Amino acid sequence: MSTRRLAVWTDFGGVLTPPISHTMAAFCAAQNLDQQVLGQALAKVSARYGAVDPMEPIDTPLITEEAWLDEISAVLEADHGITGRKLTTLADTWFDGRETNHAWVAELRKAREGGAFVGMISNMVPTWDAHWRRMVDVDELFEDVLLSFEVGHRKPSPAMFALAAERAGVPASDCVLIDDLAHNVAGAEAAGWTAIHFTDTSTAAERLSSLLSPDLR
Repeated sequence: MSTRRLAVWTDFGGVLTPPISHTMAAFCAAQNLDQQVLGQALAKVSARYGAVDPMEPIDTPLITEEAWLDEISAVLEADHGITGRKLTTLADTWFDGRETNHAWVAELRKAREGGAFVGMISNMVPTWDAHWRRMVDVDELFEDVLLSFEVGHRKPSPAMFALAAERAGVPASDCVLIDDLAHNVAGAEAAGWTAIHFTDTSTAAERLSSLLSPDLR
């Protein structure tokens, strides 16, 4: 019998939750903000830190969430004339009503019960840590959790994937990433991983099942 063990690393937002676009739409509706305007403000603030991904400044982190929101609020006022809209926290509104993808949880549980290593790898903001942990049973579901703000790396950097493989105790060729963002998928594949671009649970589950060897099912 083969002793090869796959390490299955799942993303959080957009995989264990609804798509990020849905969450962003709900956030903007709650804040009465136009998504395009907020996107422009996010891009301007991110550029100050040499970042393309708007979340990079706060999930590594390069700046506190409070200071980041102060900068965004200032840009909204200066560039778009939006006053009286000082953002003080993103986490509470971002996670308000956000639902867990229980069908994907079931697939991860099945993979772990079958013998696969199952972990979570996420570009996570420090102030969001308590929020996401309330959405899943962390100890029951994961053998390890790798968060950008704790380790100083973020997807899709090679260092993030190298660390994940090391913590799983397997070579890169035995690691699988499930992620909803194409650039993270590309980064994992460049690091020698197998990657599943998550678009829906059933398709991802079918692909994952095909990767698991018979003795892991």
